[in-house]
Amino acid sequence: MRLPSMSQPFLLAPIAECVPGPPGAQVRLAVLGARGVGKSAMIVRFLTKRFIGDYEPNTGNLYSRLVHLDGDRVAVQIQDTPGCIQVQEDCLQVLDSLSRCVKWAEGFLLVYSITDYSSYQSVQPLYQYIRKVHPDARTPIIIVGNKADLLHARQVQAKEGLQLANELGSLFLEISTSDDSQGVCDVFQYLCKEVSKLQHAGSMDRRRSSIIPRPKSPNMQDLKRRFKQALSSKVK
Repeated sequence: MRLPSMSQPFLLAPIAECVPGPPGAQVRLAVLGARGVGKSAMIVRFLTKRFIGDYEPNTGNLYSRLVHLDGDRVAVQIQDTPGCIQVQEDCLQVLDSLSRCVKWAEGFLLVYSITDYSSYQSVQPLYQYIRKVHPDARTPIIIVGNKADLLHARQVQAKEGLQLANELGSLFLEISTSDDSQGVCDVFQYLCKEVSKLQHAGSMDRRRSSIIPRPKSPNMQDLKRRFKQALSSKVK
């Protein structure tokens, strides 16, 4: 699967109020994970096909871009998130930011680095937090092991990532943002498609619920029986 060429510049802006758009008008994604796992690099790689290795600590940026998805142009918004993702009482400010981000997004990438075991351990609590906010099991969540090119520094085996994904009922992929642009594009495009499917299913459900059910046809035999009973009672 090849990602079509995207020549338009992408925009960066802090996330505003989480105002939902009309279904199908946009796809809202969030990339979450511990500090230094490569979240920002993944997003920029997807949007520009360029790899940038060094980033300043992320304060949370919203990236917007028109992309081609199955022949249609779709507005994709991707929320990058800060590295502090522990959901604890001593992290209330970031928790509030994380909470708004999770409520806003429709699909999620949970990223860890295969060279950092602690980043791998943060995936499960993040997953559980998302499921509390989005109890609908159809909400797509993909677990991504990044920096797969750094095999000499590996701390998390691929089978561990796969086992965790199986336990959580999620899809799992290992990628190298620096070496494999196509792999990064495939991850984001797959997530976009899953969100689009969910939006379409939700639109169909709302359409069905808005249809007034047709009243049942009266039982003619029962009506005749009641009519005869009424006549006989009058005669008596």
